[in-house]
Amino acid sequence: MNQIKIGKFIAKKRKEQGFTQMQLAGKLGITDRAVSKWETGKSLPDASIMLELCGLLKITVNDLLCGEVVSMENYNEKTEKTLIEMVKQKEAADKRMLTFEILIGALSSIFLFTLIFLASFIQMQTWLRITLISFAMVQFIISMIFALRIEQVAGYYECSVCGHKYVPDYKSVTFAMHMGRTRYMKCPECGKKSWQKKSISKDE
Repeated sequence: MNQIKIGKFIAKKRKEQGFTQMQLAGKLGITDRAVSKWETGKSLPDASIMLELCGLLKITVNDLLCGEVVSMENYNEKTEKTLIEMVKQKEAADKRMLTFEILIGALSSIFLFTLIFLASFIQMQTWLRITLISFAMVQFIISMIFALRIEQVAGYYECSVCGHKYVPDYKSVTFAMHMGRTRYMKCPECGKKSWQKKSISKDE
């Protein structure tokens, strides 16, 4: 999706309906700064207000995501292209998130072992040693919680029994036995437990 094109389209339709940025923002319960960001292509409207925004601008959601009014003869083709582009963008974002997860794990592990090494082999008062080790452990746990959250929401897990791909809940990911990103979980489709691999796309 072209955010600049969508932004210009929003601005055009807002003006056609006679709204200022502030008036449109007021009707949507957001700030005029958010509307300004849409119109300059810096961000896109949140999904939770997209239908209401389209109603105010007298356009369809597909018009909004295409950045133009879609004629009926081109509607199916445009819809398909928009959906494909959205899937591609999600997959690219998921890949970036999973790379970030690896970075978080690596850096937090290095930080943990560095602080434990310093606390173990450098002369210091006992209270300082305990504080240093405690701080190292706390930062490591927080980092792992954040990394697990990324792994849960980025991409899908594929059941090795029925092939169903899904996004598990956080609890399932946290408490599942794992080898790397392959986790032993119960499939919500067939109800069987198996080693399930992480997949970026639903079509892989």
